[in-house]
Amino acid sequence: MEYSHSDAELIGQPIGYWSWAAYKAVVTRTRAALAELGTTQPQWWILAQVARPGAAMTRDEAIRVLQGYLDVGAQPLTAELDLVVDRGWVTEDPDGLLHLTAEGRAFQAEAAAVQDELRAERHAGIGDEEYLTTLKVLQRIIHNTGGQAWHH
Repeated sequence: MEYSHSDAELIGQPIGYWSWAAYKAVVTRTRAALAELGTTQPQWWILAQVARPGAAMTRDEAIRVLQGYLDVGAQPLTAELDLVVDRGWVTEDPDGLLHLTAEGRAFQAEAAAVQDELRAERHAGIGDEEYLTTLKVLQRIIHNTGGQAWHH
């Protein structure tokens, strides 16, 4: 890959810009790929959480876990969860726990395959060690600036 600046120029570049540009590129690409499947990124998050082994959770628990993702908030997630239920992908049992339906499990698997393809696309030419270093540096920057970040 050819970089846009020399190392000497890059060292003085603002991390805020480059992290924002990476965020925008990744999220835009992810949302476009999920839209091709007929779903949204928040709907994917819900399906992925409900599909986790041993992760039985209620509607409120799912929203609490996910509301910090990309600053979505609880209200939009409630509407997205309603749509996932309306589509027949998730049901709520008498105890209020969320479960994937057979249709939901099949769709979640299809969306997970797309997410795997997207991850491979994003990681092309980037080794695990380099990726791990990048995430650790970003976490230090977040910590150094008093920010908070969490991902489940």
